[in-house]
Amino acid sequence: MLPLASVLTSLFAGGGETWAHLVATGLARYVGNTALLLAAVACGVIAIGVLSAWLVTAYRFPGRDVLEWALMLPLAMPAYVMAYAYTDWLEFAGPVQLALRAATGWQAREYWFPEIRSLGGAAAMLSLALYPYVYLIARTAFLDLSRSAIEAGRLSGLSAWGAFWRVAVPLARPAIAAGAALALMETLADFGTVSYFALEVFTTGIFKAWISLGDSVAAAQLSTCLLGFVVVVLALERANRGRAAYGSSTRRPAPPHRLQGAKALAALAACALPVVLGFVLPGVILGVLAWQERTAGARLAVLVGNSFALAGLTALVAVALATLMAYAARITRSGMVAAANRAASLGYAVPGAVIAVGVLVPLGRFDNIAGAWLENAWGIKVGLLLTGSIVALVYAYVVRLLAVALQTMDAGLAKITPSMDDAARSLGAGPASALARVHVPLLVPSLAAATLLVFVDVLKELPATFALRPFNFDTLAIEAYNLAKDERLAEAAAPSLVIVAVGLVAVLFVTKRYFQATRS
Repeated sequence: MLPLASVLTSLFAGGGETWAHLVATGLARYVGNTALLLAAVACGVIAIGVLSAWLVTAYRFPGRDVLEWALMLPLAMPAYVMAYAYTDWLEFAGPVQLALRAATGWQAREYWFPEIRSLGGAAAMLSLALYPYVYLIARTAFLDLSRSAIEAGRLSGLSAWGAFWRVAVPLARPAIAAGAALALMETLADFGTVSYFALEVFTTGIFKAWISLGDSVAAAQLSTCLLGFVVVVLALERANRGRAAYGSSTRRPAPPHRLQGAKALAALAACALPVVLGFVLPGVILGVLAWQERTAGARLAVLVGNSFALAGLTALVAVALATLMAYAARITRSGMVAAANRAASLGYAVPGAVIAVGVLVPLGRFDNIAGAWLENAWGIKVGLLLTGSIVALVYAYVVRLLAVALQTMDAGLAKITPSMDDAARSLGAGPASALARVHVPLLVPSLAAATLLVFVDVLKELPATFALRPFNFDTLAIEAYNLAKDERLAEAAAPSLVIVAVGLVAVLFVTKRYFQATRS
C-alpha cells in the first residue's frame, strides 16, 4: 500500500509551477486522448474477442481446433513490440508503401495511407495484443451456456446470429465486461506503445513531468489522475455487470453446428485474422529484421543476463511471499489476513508508471535521510542505497505482480484437501513443517506456473523498468525501446524476439492448463 499512499498524498501537496503549466497546456489532451484510446480499445477487444469466442464454441469448421488455442498467442506479443514491427512494415520507407509506389507510380503526397503513428494505430496495436483477455473469459461463458437457452431463442424465431446477439451475448455480458476491464487496465498501464507513437496520454505525461521537467510532485499528481481512470474502468465494469447472473440446474452445453462452404471459410478467416495480425505477421517481420541485422551477439547476451537475473529474482521473491500469504490465509481463516492479502493484491490494477512514482518518492526520501545520517554520524558517503540499485526495481515489480503469484498459489492450495493439514498435525508437524514437507511438494505445478507468469511479466514490464533501473543497467525491454525510439528498428528486433519467445512459453503453458480444465 505504500506506493499508493505516496501517490495519493500528492493531492495535499498543492499545485506548483509545473502542475500549473501542465493544467494550462497538456492536461485536457491527456484526459481526451486517454478516454479516446480506452473507447477505441474497448470496441476492438470486445469485437475481436467475443466474435472469435462464439465462433470456436458454437461452430465447427476447418482449422477450428487449432485456432481455438492459437487465438491466445497474441498474449505473447507485447503491444509495444508489435508497434515496432508494424512501424517498420507500414511507414513511408517500409516495404508496403515502397511496393505500392512501385506498382502505381505514385510519388510522395500523391496518395493517402493510414498513419501508423497515431491514436488509431496505438488502439489497433493494443486491441490485437489484448483481445485474448476477452476471448478467454467469453469462451468460458459461452461453453457454460445451456442448450435450452439457445434452443429457446431459435424456437422464438431467431436466426443463428439472432440467437448470438439476443441470447448468448446478454447472458455472457458479465464475463465480457470483466475481460474488457482487464484489457482496459492494461491499456492504461501501457507506456511503450503510446510513447513510441508520441501520444499525449497520462503515462507519457507522468514521465514528462518526472524526467523532462524534474518535478516528482507533479508526476505523482498526474499519477493520481491516472488512478482515477482505473477507478472509473472498474466502476463501469461493476455497473455493467450489476447483479447479472446465470445459472442452470442441469448443464447441457449446446452442441456446435458444422459449417460448410462459404460460411466455413468466413468463420476460418474471422478467427485466423487476429492470430495472423496479432502474432504471426509481427513475428515474421521481427524475424526478418533480426536475420538481416545479425550484429547483436555480445550485447544481446548481456541484456539477456540482466533481464533473466532481474526476472528470476523478482519471481523468487514474489512466489515466496505469495506462498506464505496464501498459506497464512489457509491455516488462520482470519478475516484480517484475508483483507491484508486482498490489499496486497491491489498493485496489479495500478499502472507501472504510477507504482514507479509511488516507489521512488518514499525510497528516495529514505535514501536522503539515511545518507545524511551516515555522513554526519560516521563520515561515510553511501550515495543512493535503495533507489540507486535494483532493490527499488524489484520492490516495484513485486507490488505490481504479487497478485499474479498469489492467485496462482491460492488456486493450488485450494486443490489440497484440508485432511492433509489434519494428518500432518496429528503426526506432530507444525505449520512450518507441514508447509515444507507436505504442501510444497504438492504445490510444485502451481509454484512453476506462478514463477513462469511473474518471470514473463517482468521481462515485458517497461514503465517501471524505464524509471527505476540503475544507471548502465539495461534490459531487453529497455534496449528494444531505446533502439526503436532512435529509429534503429532492425537492431530492436533481436531483443524484442527474445521477449516474445519467453512469453510464448508462458502462453502455451497456461493455454494447455486452461483447455485441460475447460474440457474436463
